[in-house]
This record gives sequence, structure tokens and C-alpha cells, in this order.
Amino acid sequence: MTLSFQAPNSLQREHAALLAAYGQAQARCSRLLSAQAQRIAHLEAEAMRLRAAVIQRDTALAWAREDRAALEGAIPGLPKRVALARRVTQLMDRVQSLMRERLAWQDRAAQARQRSLDSAAEPAARPAVIAAAALREKSVLCVGEDAMALMLTRKVVEMAGGRYLGHCGGENTDGDTLEASLVAADLVICQTGCVSHGAYWRVKDHCTRTGKQCVLVDKPEALTALELARDRVEVTR
Repeated sequence: MTLSFQAPNSLQREHAALLAAYGQAQARCSRLLSAQAQRIAHLEAEAMRLRAAVIQRDTALAWAREDRAALEGAIPGLPKRVALARRVTQLMDRVQSLMRERLAWQDRAAQARQRSLDSAAEPAARPAVIAAAALREKSVLCVGEDAMALMLTRKVVEMAGGRYLGHCGGENTDGDTLEASLVAADLVICQTGCVSHGAYWRVKDHCTRTGKQCVLVDKPEALTALELARDRVEVTR
């Protein structure tokens, strides 16, 4: 009799637990369905807003095109003017770039000039002895377009017993000819203010790669150094 009473009670408790779990699952499903419905409504509203924005943008674009067409028809030559304005903007950008490059080159030239001035401030006898000894039986290449400096350099080199090599280093310089002259030279004098950018970088690159002695000077400093060398050569002779 006791077992027969316990079995129905156990079944009732299990049934009640299942009903409670079912209720909880049903409530959770209801919450999920409600949240999903709200999310769908929000997305639909967002899609509607975006469609309205696209329609508004397309309408404004169409109106702008019509206004532009009417303006081009009312003002003769407007497309050419617009193209010229764009070209002017490009040219202004190019001019600014060239000005920045010019300032950079001026700064490098000022630094080279200062280094040359510092070297010229040393006692005159020492650079003269070095110049006279270095030019004897040497091939000296002078790169520059200053006729006076080239003539003075040639005179000093020949008086010191050296062999003079000259190259203009201009804008239309033949790179192969300049390279051959650099290879044949024992000493290179480059007037930084009288040569093209291409010639300057070719001389500097060659001397850096080969370790060849190279003197980078501006025109006034070059003349001063050559005068010192010439005086020393005349004294030794």
C-alpha cells in the first residue's frame, strides 16, 4: 500500500517540474520573438530612412546637373575656363615644389660655402703646399661653366706639372663623356654653383663610390684656392 501511494506522488512532482520548465521555455521564446520583432522594425525603419536619403541625394544630383548644363549654356567657353583653372592649380603646385627644391639647393650651397670659408680661414701656407704637391703629375678634372675659373685652373695645373681635364657640366651634358673624364682624373674640382643638378650628383656619386679626392666649391672659394695654389707653384719654380 505504501509503494502504491508513493508512485502517484512522484509522478505528480515530475509532471509539475516539467510544466514549470515548459513555462520558462515558453516565456524565453516569447521574449526572443518580441526582441526579434523590435529589431526587424528598427531595421525596416533604418532601411526606409536610407532609401529616402538616396532618393534625396539622387534628386539633388539631378538638379545640380541640370543647373550645370544651364550654366554652361549661359556662359560660353566655361568648360575651357574650368580646364584652365585646373591647369593653373597644377602649375602653382609645381612652382611651389620647385621653390622648395630651390631653397634646399640654396641651403646646401650655403653649407658648402661656409665649409669653404672655414677652410680658407686656415693658414695659407698649408693649403698651398698641398695644392702644389697634389697637382704634380696628376690628372685634374674641373667641372664647371665659369670660363675665368676654368682658365685659371688650367694655368695652375699646367704650371704644377699636372694634366688638365675640363668639362662644362651643363644641362645637356653627355653622361658617358663625364663618366669617362671622372675615371681618367686623379683629382676632381666641381664648382657647385656652375653645374647642373645631374652633373653634380654624378660627380658626387662617382667620388663616393671610388674614394677619389673631390673638392666641391662655389665660384669665389674656387678662385681663392686656385690663387693660393698658383702663388705656391710660382714660388717653388
